[in-house]
Amino acid sequence: MSRPATISPFDRLGLTLFFAISLHITLILGVGFDVTPPKPQAAARTLEVMVVHNARKPKEPDEADFLAQTNQQGGGEQQEISKPAIEPIPTRLSAQPPKPLPTLEAPVAPAAATPSIPDPEPAPPTPQPSKKLVAQKAPKTTVDSVPSPKSAEAAKPKKSKKLSISQLLASSNQEIKRISAELDRKTKLYAKRPRRKAINASTREYKYATYLDAWRRKVERVGNLNYPDEAKRRKLHGNLVLHVAIRADGSIDSLRILHSSGHKLLDDAAIRIVKLAAPFAPFPPDILNETDILDITRTWRFLSSNRLGWKK
Repeated sequence: MSRPATISPFDRLGLTLFFAISLHITLILGVGFDVTPPKPQAAARTLEVMVVHNARKPKEPDEADFLAQTNQQGGGEQQEISKPAIEPIPTRLSAQPPKPLPTLEAPVAPAAATPSIPDPEPAPPTPQPSKKLVAQKAPKTTVDSVPSPKSAEAAKPKKSKKLSISQLLASSNQEIKRISAELDRKTKLYAKRPRRKAINASTREYKYATYLDAWRRKVERVGNLNYPDEAKRRKLHGNLVLHVAIRADGSIDSLRILHSSGHKLLDDAAIRIVKLAAPFAPFPPDILNETDILDITRTWRFLSSNRLGWKK
């Protein structure tokens, strides 16, 4: 038996090289490039347009309405015939007449240097129509009186005098002194004003609350003792707000109704009760060191039980 043929690696390499070389030869010899010149394009067609002016002479109108530079046959849309307006040409008139141009006169030569030429005889003057002369009276002229030198000086405007720097400084110093004196005067007046303290039912400071409670109890006691009889008979009741200013010695400085009760009888009764209760106790030392006048504002209540009360 014969052995089968074996293919060695060299045979494979040789076969591969053969096929590769054959393929390259086929590609190189089979593929070619043909360079053909471009075909000339047809020339683009052009269109020529010529505008011919109508050289015919326009028809002249039989009867022209107005004269113009050119015929206006068929122009315009107006029904009525109207003459075109001619705008005036603006002219600028000078306010003063034009000055004559200077003329150069040639120097006159002496008579002896040139021979004299006889002048031609002048033509006879043409007769002119005679003008009538009308005599007119000359206007009367008045001679103004010559002003005296004193009146002329008075008529001249007076020049304002210029102040020097020293005068300006002196006036400013005087103004500063005046303002300072005015401020000092106002400061002293403000310091002399009485010191005031406003208290009411909501005051919780001990020294003022104690004085207010003592004042209220005294006014309430006097008010119940002097309750108005007419208010009892008419059964009037209501609330009012009263302001009382008390000095340091307990006397009344001012008294006024801030809010009325609606009944004049009750308002007058409240004022009368405060006056009857005065004078009040003088200020204690702790209040006197701080206040000169106490402003007390309280709400009074005239109850239906004919008694005086207070609104807390």
